Amino acid sequence: MSEISIDTLKTMLANLDDAKKYQSLRDVMETLPAPDLAAVFEDLPAEKLPVLFRLCPKDLAADVFTELTPETQQKLIDGLTDTELKAVVDELFVDDATDLVEEMPANVVKRILGQADPTTRRMINELLKYPEDSAGGVMTTELMELRPDMTVAQAMEAIRRNGFDKETINNCYVTDDSRRLIGVVSLRALVLAKNTEEPIKDLMDSNVVSVSTTTDQEDVSNLFGKYGFLAIPVVDAENRLVGIVTIDDAISILQDEASEDIAKMNAIGPSDKPYFKQSMWDLYKSRAPWLLFLMISATFSSLVIRGYEDALAAVTVLTAYIPMLTDAGGNAGSQSTSTIIRGMAVGDIQPHDLPRILWRESRVALLCGGTLAVCNFVKLLVFDRIAAPVALVVCLTLICTILLSQIIGGILPVAAEKLHVDPAVMASPLITTIVDTTTLLIYFNIAKMLLHL
Repeated sequence: MSEISIDTLKTMLANLDDAKKYQSLRDVMETLPAPDLAAVFEDLPAEKLPVLFRLCPKDLAADVFTELTPETQQKLIDGLTDTELKAVVDELFVDDATDLVEEMPANVVKRILGQADPTTRRMINELLKYPEDSAGGVMTTELMELRPDMTVAQAMEAIRRNGFDKETINNCYVTDDSRRLIGVVSLRALVLAKNTEEPIKDLMDSNVVSVSTTTDQEDVSNLFGKYGFLAIPVVDAENRLVGIVTIDDAISILQDEASEDIAKMNAIGPSDKPYFKQSMWDLYKSRAPWLLFLMISATFSSLVIRGYEDALAAVTVLTAYIPMLTDAGGNAGSQSTSTIIRGMAVGDIQPHDLPRILWRESRVALLCGGTLAVCNFVKLLVFDRIAAPVALVVCLTLICTILLSQIIGGILPVAAEKLHVDPAVMASPLITTIVDTTTLLIYFNIAKMLLHL
C-alpha cells in the first residue's frame, strides 16, 4: 500500500466527526490488507481507535487486531465494550489469543478471559503451561485432524464442515483413536484423488517430521527453512498430536531471534518493543549495564600498559601503533565469532565441529594476517619512516594478534553453547575487550625480545 493511501485514510478519519461519512470509510477499509490498516491504527490517538475499529468488517477486525503492537492492543481494548471484546476474542486463533494474554497486564487479562468462551479459555490456559520459547508455547491447537479409515469423500466432507475455524487446512494430520500422530495428507492429494472411496491411510505419508512441545522455538523455525513446510505438527511425550506451528509463527520467531541476537552482539539488552515505543529509561537500562561491564573489563588493558611503561618510554613510537593493532585484532575476532554464531544459528555448525573450526580459522587468520603485515610493513618503512626492527615488531604482532583473535572468536561461541549461554553474548563487544588485552601482551613481549628492552 502506498503512503498516499495511508495519508488519505488518516485524513478521512480526521474528518469523520464533521463529514459523518462512515460508510465511505468502511468501504475503503474493506479493500485494505490487515497489516496496512494496522499501520494506520498505530498512529491514531487512543480515543480514535475504537471508532475506526468498529467500522472494520468482523473478519478484518480480528486480523488487524493481531497485527497491532501490544501497547496499541491495550489502548484499543480499553475503548471496547465487553460485547465488542468478546467478538474480537472469538475471532482470534487460539495461539494469537494466547500471545495477547501473555502481553497484557493482569487486569486486562482478566477481562479478556472473562469474555472468551469456555473452550477457548481452556485451550489458552493449556498453552500458557508451556515455556514461552518452546514449540508448545507458540503452537496453535486449531488444526485439521483425520482418521486413517476415512475415505477421501469423508475427509473432504469433514474439511468442509470443520475447516473454516482451523488455522490451516493445507495439511491434514492423521491420528489413531489415542490421537497418536501416524501420518499427514495434503489437501492437494485429497482434491486430486481419482477414487473418492480410497482410504486416507493409503494416501497419507507416514514419515512425518514433528517436534515435541519442549523443542526450542528457534529450532522449530529452522526446520521450516530446511524442509519448506507450511506447518509442523507438535506432539507430546507419548507422540500424541497436541498442535501445529505455522509458517507465519516461524517467521515471527526468526525475526524476534534475529533482533535479540543483533542486540546482544552489540552489547544491548534485547527488547521486543520498536525503537520509538521504548522510553528513554528503557534505552538507558538496555545499554548502561553492558557499557559499565565493558568499561570495567577494559581496565585490564590499562594494567598491561602500565606494566610496560618502561618499554614504551624507551621506544615511544610503539605507542602510536597500539590503536591499529587492537582494532585489527578486534575486527578479526568479530568476523570470526559472527560467522560461527550465524553458522550455529542455522544449524551448519555443531559444538563437536570445534577442531575443524579451529583448523579453518587458523589458516584463514595466517593468510589475512600475512597480507596485512606485508602491506603494513611497506607502509611503516616508506611512509612512516620508522626503523625496520620496530616495523618488524608491529607486523609480527599483527600476525599473532589476528591468529589469536580468530581462534578466540571460534572458541567462545562454541564454549557458550556448551555452557548453555546464548552465543550472541560472546560477539563483538566482549571479544574486542578480550582481544585488546591479549594484543597488548603479545605486542610488548615481542618488543622486549626483538628490541632488547
